[in-house]
Amino acid sequence: MKKILVIGAGLSSASLIDYLLEQSSEQGWQVTVGDMDIAMATSKCHNHPNARPIQFDIQNEKQRAEEIAACDIVISLLPPMLHPLAAVDCVKLGKHLVTASYVSPFMQDLHEEAVKKDIILLNECGLDPGIDHLSAMKVMDEIRERGGEITSFRSYCGGLVAPEFDNNPWHYKFTWNPRNVILAGQATAQFLKNGKIHYITPQRIFSELETIDLGEKGIYEAYANRDSLNYIIPYQLQSATEVLRGTLRIPPFCEGWNVLVSLGLTDDSYKVDCNSLSYKNWVESYLPKGYNSINDYIKSISINQETIRRIEQNIQWLGLYSEELIPNGLHTPAQIIQNLLARKWRLEPQELDMIVMHHIFEYEHQGRKRKSTSTLIVKGKDQLHTAMAQTVGLPLGLAAKLILRNKIAARGVIIPTQKELYLPILSELEKYHIIFEENNEQ
Repeated sequence: MKKILVIGAGLSSASLIDYLLEQSSEQGWQVTVGDMDIAMATSKCHNHPNARPIQFDIQNEKQRAEEIAACDIVISLLPPMLHPLAAVDCVKLGKHLVTASYVSPFMQDLHEEAVKKDIILLNECGLDPGIDHLSAMKVMDEIRERGGEITSFRSYCGGLVAPEFDNNPWHYKFTWNPRNVILAGQATAQFLKNGKIHYITPQRIFSELETIDLGEKGIYEAYANRDSLNYIIPYQLQSATEVLRGTLRIPPFCEGWNVLVSLGLTDDSYKVDCNSLSYKNWVESYLPKGYNSINDYIKSISINQETIRRIEQNIQWLGLYSEELIPNGLHTPAQIIQNLLARKWRLEPQELDMIVMHHIFEYEHQGRKRKSTSTLIVKGKDQLHTAMAQTVGLPLGLAAKLILRNKIAARGVIIPTQKELYLPILSELEKYHIIFEENNEQ
């Protein structure tokens, strides 16, 4: 019997754990689900005979080593900074590891040792990164096999609220880790455009936007996402003149968020004494010299009266003009905003989320310039099996199955850009209605 250790039973775990348990009898698996909250781990296991929920502390060296030693593969849904704890033990004990997180420098340094141990440390196998790699490589390989040369690749993804539940002026609700939403855009974006490297600093991320018009599927705004240059070599795009990855939001989200970022209200680097401090007074303490109110500051950002009115109304709706007191204690600005937005942007029990992913490929074939697009839209089933949980969790489970069945030849630190990964995973994802619509514009 093969043994799987899932670490983390939080927001994105339900579809993954359900898939593993559905497959467990046929595949001969025992699935251990570990979480600090044993009740959460237990609830995700549904009393399945092949499930073993445990209270698990990744910081507990003895427990961590014992559980990893007893399994064949680890699937980590932990925050990225905790993956190294599992990864080091996996390499030491010769166990495979699968995560949905970006490859960190620390993880990459484990590559040679992992190869020696004949194990796979598969990263970036969730949604974004993950399904974006799978779907993009499929189309790009097909273009190359027909003799085409890719000149431009742009990829966009957003975790959003389903249109029928889009009922607040920000057109946004938390559908995944709120902290990641608050801290998004705090790294300088790097991408390739017109054959040159471009940079967008965090102060400009939410003001330098693209419009992505998907017709009946909606109109979105996109901001550049982190380091797109990292994917030039894995995607074999050395001859391309444009490579960009971006995040999607529903307008006019970014114009309001840009105000919060520019004021410093999403900073997570220091703490504020919040005792007897109202939201209004807190915001006013960030105003630059010469500004008496946040309205004055907003008016300095735009000359468009409709934009000014909309931003003022949206920030007022958040409660940042309010005399309501911030919870006492020491909190970072990012934590203050997150605590407030957790109430304002809550996805209610009856509401559903939605994933939108869109790729744009431009290439030359037989002397002609051509363009292809690939689009995915997935809606959640319920608050447990959200679109985010499905699209993050299912690729992890499918990849784990391939590894346990010895279907993957690659070893070491990898991401899912190889055919041996993307073809079977995309094929099985279709059974779960995760299907890309591809269009070729001649």
